[in-house]
Formats: sequence, structure tokens, C-alpha cells
Amino acid sequence: MMHWEKLLASGRFDPSKKHLDVKKSLRSEFEKDYDRIIFSSPFRNLQDKTQVFPLPEHHFVHTRLTHSLEVSSVGRSLGKSAGEFLLEKYPEIKESGIQSSDIGAIVAAAALTHDIGNPPFGHAGEEAISDFFRYHEYGHVWQPHVKINEWDDLCNFEGNAQGFRMLVSQDNGLQLSYATLAAFTKYPRPAHIFERIKGRRSQKKYGFFSDQIIDYSHLAMVLGITKINSECWLRHPLAFLVEAADDICYSIIDLEDGCTLGLVSLEETIALLAEILGDTFQPGKLEKYNSNSQKLAILRALAIGKLVEECVVAFQDKEEEMLIGEFDQALTDIIPSAAALSQISNISIQKIYRSKPVLEKEAAGFQVLEGLLEVFSKALNHKFYQTELYSGKDKSILRLLPEDFPLEGWGEQVNPYPLLRALVDFISGMTDKSALSLYRRVKGISLPGT
Repeated sequence: MMHWEKLLASGRFDPSKKHLDVKKSLRSEFEKDYDRIIFSSPFRNLQDKTQVFPLPEHHFVHTRLTHSLEVSSVGRSLGKSAGEFLLEKYPEIKESGIQSSDIGAIVAAAALTHDIGNPPFGHAGEEAISDFFRYHEYGHVWQPHVKINEWDDLCNFEGNAQGFRMLVSQDNGLQLSYATLAAFTKYPRPAHIFERIKGRRSQKKYGFFSDQIIDYSHLAMVLGITKINSECWLRHPLAFLVEAADDICYSIIDLEDGCTLGLVSLEETIALLAEILGDTFQPGKLEKYNSNSQKLAILRALAIGKLVEECVVAFQDKEEEMLIGEFDQALTDIIPSAAALSQISNISIQKIYRSKPVLEKEAAGFQVLEGLLEVFSKALNHKFYQTELYSGKDKSILRLLPEDFPLEGWGEQVNPYPLLRALVDFISGMTDKSALSLYRRVKGISLPGT
């Protein structure tokens, strides 16, 4: 069984040390996490990564950055409310110096980073990277040279695992707290496992690459997170709140964006949100607002507020089961509004996620990311394996890689997994625009400065 005093332990991620001295400050360690993330380059890059829709000229729709800020805001409310409950139930937490605002800060910081590992073009980008290694000639060529668990990483690119990699990387200098990293990790398992345990939400995807199992093992040991088997752990209970914040925001706000762009009618949107509000919905009050955007804004705020209340109650009901691993579902699947959210999801799939602008963006993402991976992977393979094919074109391509890219020490006798991991880091870390721009240049579609 897990214990809250240990799950909320202070200290920053550093596998080289068992304990870290924490200097006293006006800000808690978890508030510092939030500030470090806000000022980091990976977080800033989210401003040019689309959430669902391509960025139009005449309408405001959400980017990954605005979505992440909103999820973080909802997460803070969830965490603080849950924290008040936990402090009342477990006085020993309060005695250790933890306040409800600290728990709110952990969830807010983790929620702020929940999409930080997403590649350009969103989920289509994840599939494009995976498909390149599964099917493309110059992706599949690497399979004989890496281990089976490493090949699973490459063929199943996962933004959550990429996010964990970025957050613990010394290059990004974040050194977040253990608790924030654990709350971020919704899927505490690697890609390659013997058998996924059916019905456990935390095993739906994976949360770290095979070369970082040691990192997560260290984190879990420090916080006392229970191991299910040799490959998988239970979730940190606050990860359920991070997941709920994301579920709430994308359900409600993607619908709002779809209505703004005319894909879902205002009448249908109001009816869907009214299902969540139930008896508290007062249609007459909407008439006070002149514009549709004002009507959507007030309904969105009311719906999110209702969903937050319901998720906090669900967390309180299931908290003890989370500590022993008996509860492993999405909170939004067990709240009173679950059916209404499911209805919104169905409408969103039909009218938003399969709309022409979204499908065109996804098609472009496949083309761009496959193209970039092809030219760089081909050049790397020619340089280190099919050396007789290494050309001047390959040399020019490799000069476009970052200065710190590891271009030495590879060959037939050396496992190229770290090399491929660095390549995927480079491609997945791009913004939509930078990926498109580089693709055009390496394909000769445009020249620099044009």
C-alpha cells in the first residue's frame, strides 16, 4: 500500500543521489516546478503546435500551449480541492508541512507538461513516426541492429514517454520534483511488456522508453510507488487528477472550437453542455448575452466547474482504492456526467476530428514527418552501415542536424538505439511550422529565405 506522506515527499529528481537538500524559500518546491516549466523552451514550443485544428486566419482556436495552460488551471482546482480533503483525512500530511495549495501546485505543474512530448501535428505525428519504423524501407532497416524492447519503442512512438524523457533530461535543466514527475506519468510502464493487464487505465499506453526504466524505478522507490510486476507500477494517485483535467478540457473546449468554426451548430453545442449542467441550466440567462462566443464562454465555464466538482467527489470516494491499486479507471468515466461526456465525444469524432481541415492537417503531418525521417535516417544508415552508398547529398543532409547531435562512434558492432532516439528527439521536438519549413528545404520545394 502506498502512503501519502511518502508520495508527497519533497526533493528533486536526481538518480545519482538518495536525498536532496531543499533550501527554504517563499515558494514551495512544487510552485518552483510550475515556474521552471513556464520558462522552458520545450513548453514555449507548444505555442506553434496545433491542438486539433490547423491555425486559421480569422478564428481563435486552441494551440497545445493554450490547451496546456487551461488543463493546468483546471488541474490546480482539482488538486487544491483534493488536497483539502487529504489534509483533513490524514493529519500527518499537514504535520509534514504540506498544504492544500502544494497539492494543487503538483497537479497544476504536471498538467502543464502533459503534452510537452507531443510531436508536430499531434496524434497524427505520433502515428507518422511509428509508421516510419514499421513500414518504411529506411525505418525498418534498423530492426536487426536494436533489441526487441527498443524496437517496440520506435514502432510505437508515444508522446507521454517522450515527455518523461524531456522532463528528466539534464539538457533541459528542469530537475522537477519527484511528486510532479510521478503525477505526470499516467502510464507507468514501458512499451514492451509481457502482457497488458486488461481493464487497467494506466496500462492503456506507456509512459517511458526502455532506456529510462531505471529513471522511473528510482522515482518510484523514492516515493514508495507500488510495483505491479517486473515491468509495471501503480499510478501515483494525483495522476488521476491530471488525467481528469485533460479529459475535461479537451471534451469541452474542442467542442467549443468546433462550434466556433461552424462544424457543430450552436443549438447542438448548447444542448450537449446543458446535459452536464442538468437542473442548474437556465436557458433564459443566455439571452442576456449578445454574441454566440459569450454564450459559449459562460456555458463552458459552468460545465467545467460542474465537472471539477464531480471529479473531486469521485477522487474522494476512490482515493483509498488508488493507494492499494484496486481503482484504475479514468475519473471522468465514473462521474454522474460520464454519459454526457461520452455523447460529446461521439459528436466530436463525427463532426470535428473527422472534419476536412483536421484530416488535411493529419495527411500533411504524415507526409512531412515521414519525409524528414526518411532523409535523415537514410543519410545516417549510409554513413554507418551501407557506407558504399554514402554520398555528398547525405553529407549535406547530416550537416542540418543540431550541433550536439551524436554523429561519432556508430557502426556494425554498436547498438544504434541511442542514435535513433536522438533523431526522434530532433524531429519530435520541432513545431509544426519548423517541421514543414525544413521538409520543404530538404525536399527542394523551397530554398532558405524564400
